[in-house]
Amino acid sequence: MPKQKAVALLIETSNAYARGLLGGIASYIHEHDLWSIYLVEQERGAAPPSWLNDWDGDGLIARIENEEIATSVRNLKIPVVDVSAARRIPNIPWVETNDVAIGELAYQHFRERGFENFAFCGESRFNWSILRRQAFEARVKEDGFQCQSFNFNVDDRRPQSLKRERDRLAEWVLSLQHPIGVLACYDIMAQKILDVCRLHGIKVPSELALLGVDNDELLCDLCTPPLSSVVPAAHQTGREAASLLDAMMRGEEVHAEPHLIEPLGVATRQSTDVLAIKDPEIAAAVRFIRDHCCDGINVQDVVKKVPLSRRVFESRFLALMGRTPHQEITRRRIERVRYLLIETDLTLVQISRRTGFQNHEYMSVAFRRAMGHPPATYRRKFRKI
Repeated sequence: MPKQKAVALLIETSNAYARGLLGGIASYIHEHDLWSIYLVEQERGAAPPSWLNDWDGDGLIARIENEEIATSVRNLKIPVVDVSAARRIPNIPWVETNDVAIGELAYQHFRERGFENFAFCGESRFNWSILRRQAFEARVKEDGFQCQSFNFNVDDRRPQSLKRERDRLAEWVLSLQHPIGVLACYDIMAQKILDVCRLHGIKVPSELALLGVDNDELLCDLCTPPLSSVVPAAHQTGREAASLLDAMMRGEEVHAEPHLIEPLGVATRQSTDVLAIKDPEIAAAVRFIRDHCCDGINVQDVVKKVPLSRRVFESRFLALMGRTPHQEITRRRIERVRYLLIETDLTLVQISRRTGFQNHEYMSVAFRRAMGHPPATYRRKFRKI
């Protein structure tokens, strides 16, 4: 019987994204060779454990988010996979959620709801926050709008600094023009913005719609109102990191290139459950599509709900939403298919019936065209195990 590989996991357990990484690693281990795992409980950016400098195991998966951790890892003579966006050691393989895609997806989420004012709140000490901000701002600018950004630079070790930064955050939030869609770099930041809104009487989501990242379900549900959040594929990211490390420990060459994992979508809750579309007919059409997209409706069914000719309706819809009514119906159906593939054990036939497609073959063609994978492959790749 081959000797078990000893693998250390330098990944914090203090946030939902990192726990998702660990879940993906565990899933890979259960399916493949059983590793002996060394895991120490720690917070994001904490100093490396003292035992790391003398670690004589076979491999390491680490969130290398500061120079102290990077220095310890550089001294190791074993295969290492980085699961941080910081890129402190550029010559080792790294696996990370696609932060550019997260920023773009967040912008799309707000535009679907008709917003024309946008803002971003981030933490400049984290590279993933910078990447999300840049992508969000680029999409806003591309469509001719403006984005107001704020960087939360607080040092939690200095109480006075914490209060000063919270006061700055409140000042910024109060300066925003309503209605506005605000992307927070992660859910904890969104919670801070919600606190400001509550203290100053800003209505969420009618005046300020707020979107976080990480989909920390407990935190999102504890927020008032419940927080919408971009869902990163943390589980798949962890599985990919484990797969790369496994290959390296077997002696295979793995290049130091980015392995970026696409986000799964947006978990919509009350904090963005609003339409900021000024055109009442188009707003009514979007609501109808949202509520009935999986009922087998077509464009003519939508036209019946608005006092417009089909030509005028489609022209105004395209101008405001950036896509045709047919594309919007299909897009929402595909999003529902994605959810059911990942979160349920329903068959493709059952999913096609629940999402308004004529049959599962037609659904499969539409899904592959939109997502780049057939449904069965997508399910195997992204679902939680």
